[in-house]
Amino acid sequence: MEIRFGTRRLERVFSSERDVRRMYGAAMAQVIRRRIALLVMADSLTEVPSLPPARRHSLSGIRRGQYAIDLAHPYRLIFEPNHNPVPFREDGGVDTDRVTSITILEVVDYH
Repeated sequence: MEIRFGTRRLERVFSSERDVRRMYGAAMAQVIRRRIALLVMADSLTEVPSLPPARRHSLSGIRRGQYAIDLAHPYRLIFEPNHNPVPFREDGGVDTDRVTSITILEVVDYH
């Protein structure tokens, strides 16, 4: 899957092992790297597991249209499909089989 970043700063941090470690700590940096590798290896969003430990899930409310992947509790990697328009199924849900590009927005505890 193609990975983009919501900001240049986030892209710089995620492109450097040292910067990820400095920003999030060694343990969290290791988990972030594993999740990014998982996303890159997937051909589409459907291939990203919806069961732990990654647990891809769609968000609601003010984060509608976004997805999260679990990192170290309670933090999540937040992203959205990078398609214009976003591919939808007939029932109105996002067609995760056709989502092949995402934009990573942030690492956050939104709870």
